[in-house]
Amino acid sequence: MCGRYNLRSNRHLLADLFGVLGIPSLSPRWNIAPTQQVLSIRLKDSTREGVLMRWGLVPSWSKDPKAGAPLINARSESVREKPSFRSAFKARRCLVPASGFYEWQTIGAGKQPYHITMADGQPFAIAGLWEHWHGDDNVWCIADCSVALGDTESVTSGGGGWEANMDAVAGTGGSSGDSC
Repeated sequence: MCGRYNLRSNRHLLADLFGVLGIPSLSPRWNIAPTQQVLSIRLKDSTREGVLMRWGLVPSWSKDPKAGAPLINARSESVREKPSFRSAFKARRCLVPASGFYEWQTIGAGKQPYHITMADGQPFAIAGLWEHWHGDDNVWCIADCSVALGDTESVTSGGGGWEANMDAVAGTGGSSGDSC
């Protein structure tokens, strides 16, 4: 998966598309990078909510959020087993709306960027995980998310409807986690 993506759709379209009552005010963004605030859709008390989270997962068991580089992507084939993602995968899944993402191809000594979108230009969702990281004093926390990408076709296509994707967000018997 990429390390950059964009979101150009207005919040009303996103709210309708994902069945969310409220989405924070958004400006079109063409170059969203790790550690920036990103729109995520998660379940809270059986209701979908649009929230801003920092892109870069800090595992809940980490003692220091600055101890290493944030985890920005997760492989779907190993997300269940990796200690960094296991807890979030069971209970804290989300969707990350996007209008497109960037991939680079190495050509000679340089790189050629490619902007990848849906053929019809509509927004899509990337599967995500989120986690709370509490400091030692339990006064503050960082809401993080990490992209968990599997088969690109199944993640980005709307052919099965968003309900199927939201079922994955709900998980199987897991809670949506508690808020800070």
